[in-house]
Amino acid sequence: MALKSLTLLNLALLVLFPLSWTAPLMRAGLLPFFALDEISILSGIATLWQEDVLLAILIALFAIAAPIIKTLGLTLIHFGQAPKTLLNAFTVMGKFAMADVFLIALYILLAKGVGLGRVETAWGLWLFTACILASLGVSLATSALVKRGALG
Repeated sequence: MALKSLTLLNLALLVLFPLSWTAPLMRAGLLPFFALDEISILSGIATLWQEDVLLAILIALFAIAAPIIKTLGLTLIHFGQAPKTLLNAFTVMGKFAMADVFLIALYILLAKGVGLGRVETAWGLWLFTACILASLGVSLATSALVKRGALG
């Protein structure tokens, strides 16, 4: 993949990540006949903040800070404004974001298993997952360009 395409995809992630944080990840309700509340990453963090501040901070770091710092860092590398040696650190940072996708899926599975309510996945979960996977792809492709000496 050419550097220009990688850079454009990475810049698109700067818009898509914030959208994924506000998009509904799931709809949850206590009983089958009550309306389902939509839960996004931001609303989930806000709710957690009232109950468990440490968990809210961890989720914010993994779901928001890690992906956006990685995306901004890769953008700087693509434009030659950051040393390519930072690429490994940004790649590791992106792996923490994958932990969020796993945790969200686990929470949905647990909620469905309890059987007290209803949980449905929503389009935001797919968007967030796609952003994380696209970011991983950009990292891998950027690493390949660096190894070939085709970047900067």
